[in-house]
Amino acid sequence: MLDPITEPFSHGIAQRALVEVLVLGAVCGPLGVWVVLYRQSYAAESIAHGMLPGLVLAALVGVPLGLGAAGGLIVAAAAISLAGRERGVGSDAAVAVAITALFGAGALLALAPEVPARLGELLFGDPLGVTATDLLASAALAVAVLAALYALHRPLAAVAFDPQSAPSIGAGPGRTELALLVLLALTTLVAVQALGNLLVVALIVAPAAAALRFASRLPAALGLSVALAIAGGVGGLYVSHYLKLAAGASIALVALAIFVLSLPLGRSARRRPESRPGPVEVATQGS
Repeated sequence: MLDPITEPFSHGIAQRALVEVLVLGAVCGPLGVWVVLYRQSYAAESIAHGMLPGLVLAALVGVPLGLGAAGGLIVAAAAISLAGRERGVGSDAAVAVAITALFGAGALLALAPEVPARLGELLFGDPLGVTATDLLASAALAVAVLAALYALHRPLAAVAFDPQSAPSIGAGPGRTELALLVLLALTTLVAVQALGNLLVVALIVAPAAAALRFASRLPAALGLSVALAIAGGVGGLYVSHYLKLAAGASIALVALAIFVLSLPLGRSARRRPESRPGPVEVATQGS
């Protein structure tokens, strides 16, 4: 009777993939809530796409993809920062051009005959290819990001709900947003091995956006985002197993399906989670 539930995870490869999506769900969910509240979804997509040259170079040289992803993140972050200063054409347009250029450079590098045949894993990921070493690295980075989110909860909440008053409790909007982008980069580094640089943003944004539609308070949204992100990851593995689809793409599809279902089922009012007795008080006392 339990065979349909347990059979997909009867082998070590699938078991490691299951642990990986549990780790990813635990960190992508709550981070995604802050990304959505800070309206940084575009930054999440840009950082993920901009790391492609680093991934391809790592594949060409034969070094771990994590190192290539880290290098790609540094270049992407620098490009976004420099492009964002170009006010003459608009910061969003400048960032779009910079990231498109990086993605194009990665695509050109991928045409080299020396690139491994399974280049699709760089774009769409492969949680079934995760090794025990990859799991340890992912878990370590995830713990670091979650610890940072816990430590930054007060300034993040203060700036999100009342940026004008946030400096009164020492929460500078500029510093807080920069810290969030750094955590976004680290989380992207965690998730790229399993989801690739094209699909990682789906697990960060979609479950969090759905949680914010269902929950009316910030703590509930943070907790629900974890559950929905894990559901997206585990559900994607089931879809991959039974429909014989790519695992990374299946996870992204399920995560997006969760968000689509939240549109008619979640709150119709487009507002942020409530906090009491007030944004700064909540940030000071914890919500």
